[in-house]
Amino acid sequence: MKDTMRLVVVSAGLTVPSSTRLLADRLAAAVDRRAPVDVQVVEVRDLAVEIAHNFTNGFAGKALAAAQEAVAGADGLIVVTPVFSASYSGLFKSFFDVLDRDALTGKPVLIAATGGTGRHSLVLEHALRPLFAYLRAVVVPTGVYAASEDWGAEGLAERVERAAGELAGLMTGLSAAGADAEDAPQVVPFAEQLARLGVAGA
Repeated sequence: MKDTMRLVVVSAGLTVPSSTRLLADRLAAAVDRRAPVDVQVVEVRDLAVEIAHNFTNGFAGKALAAAQEAVAGADGLIVVTPVFSASYSGLFKSFFDVLDRDALTGKPVLIAATGGTGRHSLVLEHALRPLFAYLRAVVVPTGVYAASEDWGAEGLAERVERAAGELAGLMTGLSAAGADAEDAPQVVPFAEQLARLGVAGA
């Protein structure tokens, strides 16, 4: 296993300061307490013009290309978006639309979002989780949503710690699996297992 893993944080906050970036930083710090990581932050706001150009001319500008390379080479991702119209922001979605279609395959991803009210908390399950499942990422079980009233609350801190632990575990486990691929156990098809036991299939 590598001594230090690469953790890339994709933050789609639009303002400075941003509650989206604040949540992203808290999550990254919690992961860093559990596993040795180099953290790189991608502020999607700064890439808006290059993303638009990529859609129209098919070429990534220098900053966008660097962000794409960082995401593709990461051992794990934290992705955080503000909620607009009950879903992720258009800019957030556009960034992932211009990634290579295989860039997230098998990559551990922690999903998170911020919003003004707790009524939007299901955005994690109805929008973000399906998006990253479609991109063939490995999404950690715990998503983190922070409404305005959640800041400073014990519940948010608990969710941050739980999700960070899950991401760190996945990053460590998948990195170890990649390093020891030749020694990895082989998956035996269920039908073959039944045949070895002399059990007829149903």
